[in-house]
Amino acid sequence: MIIVNGDIVAQGSQFGLKDVEVVTATVDLEEVRSYRAAISRGLQAATSDARYQRIQTPFELAPEDDDADIEKRPTLPMQPRMHPVEEEIALSGGCYLWDYLRRSGTAGYLVPLSGGIDSCATAVIVYSMCRIVMDAVEEENQQVIEDVKRLCQYSQGVLPKTPQELCNQIFTTIYMGMKKQSSRDTRQRAKELAEAIGSHHVNLDIDEVYEAQKKLVVNTLNFEPRFEVEGGSNQENLTLQCLQARIRMVTAYEFGQILPTARGRPGGGSLLVLGSANVGESLRGYLTKYDCSSADINPIGSIDKADLKRFIAWAEKEFDLPCLHEFLTAVPTAELEPITENYVQSDEADMGMTYEELTTFGRLRKLNKLGPFAMFQRLVHDWSIDRKHVEGDTAPHYTPAQVAEKVKRFFHFYAINRHKMTTLTPALHCNDYSPDDNRFDLRPFLYPNFWKSWSFKRIDMELKKIEKKRASKGK
Repeated sequence: MIIVNGDIVAQGSQFGLKDVEVVTATVDLEEVRSYRAAISRGLQAATSDARYQRIQTPFELAPEDDDADIEKRPTLPMQPRMHPVEEEIALSGGCYLWDYLRRSGTAGYLVPLSGGIDSCATAVIVYSMCRIVMDAVEEENQQVIEDVKRLCQYSQGVLPKTPQELCNQIFTTIYMGMKKQSSRDTRQRAKELAEAIGSHHVNLDIDEVYEAQKKLVVNTLNFEPRFEVEGGSNQENLTLQCLQARIRMVTAYEFGQILPTARGRPGGGSLLVLGSANVGESLRGYLTKYDCSSADINPIGSIDKADLKRFIAWAEKEFDLPCLHEFLTAVPTAELEPITENYVQSDEADMGMTYEELTTFGRLRKLNKLGPFAMFQRLVHDWSIDRKHVEGDTAPHYTPAQVAEKVKRFFHFYAINRHKMTTLTPALHCNDYSPDDNRFDLRPFLYPNFWKSWSFKRIDMELKKIEKKRASKGK
């Protein structure tokens, strides 16, 4: 920025692909001199007895002839340009991915597209990257043009003309379904998104690989694990869910390595696999260790569900992608359990909390530095069932006992799943509520049981006081 007497007269771009950006403005130095004299020299003269000799020197920052040039008026003040959260995700993520791609020298990116909002957001950020790159190509940025020619080897150096054409050259989306678990809706959403952004899309089922791995247990242990909806235990259910999730990780890397060669790309090369686990799920531990959350880099690893939804709603209009609306209204589901007439797996039901609540827990833990007891004290007011309705207030209404239960549940799972945080895919950390990069975190990664701690006991003591007071008021 160039700021004159507190007014912004010029501002550079916050994100871009230029190595150097020059920002200029015409400044009236006499205005600066007068302003400084008004707030500085007068005060110094009034409080000091010392005398300073003025020394004249033949020096000037602008020739006197410029004073007569009426066309060279000072640059007028302007309002600062601030990117909203949604735009920052699109621009910062896009620039980051392009820089990573050109530095790594690989053939492009691959995203396991599930039909859910997280993998959708990751794919849309890649599409945003392609839009930024094509804008730079139109501006004749020679460095970007050279990089695009190197990457677009399918067309032998011919420059793409649209973001979709570039996307098809360097970006692959892959839907890895299961016949019993995957719904027609998620498969269709993944296909429509791929068509809209132009990615090279692969649609496959992993049933054969899953059944082969499952038979290893059956033949070795003479025991066939079953899903809970089929009468199996919780441990059997988790085993079969994690098996699918880890098969998807292996499959993603397999296709990432062979796809450029299979598509006939000169020189072959590999695709970098992108992860799509959001920050809330990482804190909660709602992911399978070494599944598709394990990747080369994760563009959304520091972003929570609330901001991802804002980004997708913004991109639906700004990028003209009507298909994104279906992702916003879909019920979040991992689709790791069989779909029956009476049961469809739900992420929020599995976690025991909504994504909005998870966002609140994550931000209070990181930004407000609140532990279990302090968080309970805060939320027992914010989420009070007795508070008056205020327009625009979307917070839930819970009894103190319900708040206590939810806070305890969050910290319980945060404690026992913290070991997963140490293996998270490296992410772009771009906000205040992002968790630390735990690969270099020297704190213990397996915390003591919170439910036996002082914090949980204090919550129970405070809850008794609150309920006793509420009972005396007849609530």
